Parts: sequence; structure tokens; C-alpha cells
Amino acid sequence: MSIKTKVCEISEYWFSRVDECGLSVDALEANERCWRCGYKNTLEKCHIIPDSLGGKDEPSNLVLLCHRCHLENPNVTDPEIMWDWIRAYGTSFYDTFWFLKGMQEYEFIYGKSFEEELSRLNIDDEIQFKDLFEDELKKTAFHFGHPYLNSATVAGVMRIVIKKYII
Repeated sequence: MSIKTKVCEISEYWFSRVDECGLSVDALEANERCWRCGYKNTLEKCHIIPDSLGGKDEPSNLVLLCHRCHLENPNVTDPEIMWDWIRAYGTSFYDTFWFLKGMQEYEFIYGKSFEEELSRLNIDDEIQFKDLFEDELKKTAFHFGHPYLNSATVAGVMRIVIKKYII
């Protein structure tokens, strides 16, 4: 089904009604950045109440998400749930969302936060860490052709860099 509502109609509708505080995007970039993760990406028109559950093709029932976030959005009939979900993931800085998800994954896998590991090892040279991290990122691959790194890959790269500090 092709959604006829235009991207600008969706952002104009919502950003005249919602407070952008706590979102991962501000009104000025709402047509080019995902409303959940804040990354500049191709945006998809996402139903708040899915079409299959009676949702309409109108600005009040649509938000703008990247493909990745669109796949993860809640598919329920209560419109509040979408906004709860979007706001729950709000980040203060653009292009940090998936790194933060990697940090959560790191803690889940290794039982301690990434920050605790850095502190325990007295790793405080942010520039050196960033350089090592970027070098290791170049050695990764996208999963099944998806054009992004999943949170487990980001967590793995974090672990690899920490291991390099131990050696």
C-alpha cells in the first residue's frame, strides 16, 4: 500500500503539536532524521496504528522513522504507545543512538557497564580509544547485507578494544 501523505505534512502536523524535548530529532531536521534514533537516513512513513489494524493514511497517524527503527516499532492500536517508545529512546546528540545501544548490549553480555570497564582499566585517553575503536570498526561486516552494524557488533568492537588495552 502506498501512503499518499507527504513527509512535510507529517512533520508539520506533529511538530506543531508535540514538544521536541526528549526526542532524538528537532523540528528543523524532522524531515531528514529518524524520530527515534536521530540518524540522518532515508525515512519511511510509519503508521502509529498499523494499516492492518485500522490505521489511516493521515498525518495524525504517521511518524517518520528510518527502516531499522520502522522494523522495531510497536504495532498496536493505542497511539500513545508509539510516542512512549519514541521518547524512551531520545538522545541528546545526533548519531549516538546505536553506539548507546551497543553499550547496553555490552553490559548485557559482560555483566558490567562499558564505563565500569574503562574506569577499572584506567582508560581515559578518549582520542586513543576512539582511534582504536574506529580501526576495529573497519574490520567488521554488515549482517545479511543490512547497511548498518548491529548492537552486538558494536559491543564486540568495544570488547576488542578493551582487550587491546589489557595486553
